[in-house]
Amino acid sequence: MPQTPKFLFICQHNGGRSQIAAAYLQQMAGDRLHVESAGMRPTERVNPLMAEVMREEGIDISANKPQSVFELFKESRLFGHVITVCHDGESECPIFPGITTRWHMPFEDPAKTIGSEGERLAQVRRIRDQIKAWLEHPPPDGFSYRAIIASET
Repeated sequence: MPQTPKFLFICQHNGGRSQIAAAYLQQMAGDRLHVESAGMRPTERVNPLMAEVMREEGIDISANKPQSVFELFKESRLFGHVITVCHDGESECPIFPGITTRWHMPFEDPAKTIGSEGERLAQVRRIRDQIKAWLEHPPPDGFSYRAIIASET
């Protein structure tokens, strides 16, 4: 029986981009994939603006606990697919044991949004929508969970 493909999304703080990407991918793929997220320097909690814009999509990430990618590495957790979603994450990401395919798809940092709360929410919605569009319509030579499911299951 084939194993369920395992995915890990990584960003700096595991409070936004990686949480959103993991939540969307899990929703899109259901039980055909195992999806987690982690950060290089995890925050105490998910960015409240990110949680708010995901609630608008019917997905609640507010109770997710950010976790350290280095703790996962020390636990020898195996992931077949590692995707960094921050501009500077690729160079800091540890090499996981086993056969791992890596992708890098940088998105803006929602923690760096500026302006009024409404302006910040608009910026975070744009980031959320970019992540969703990337997962739904991947570039021809890039990460495609549908292709991975087809080839691994």
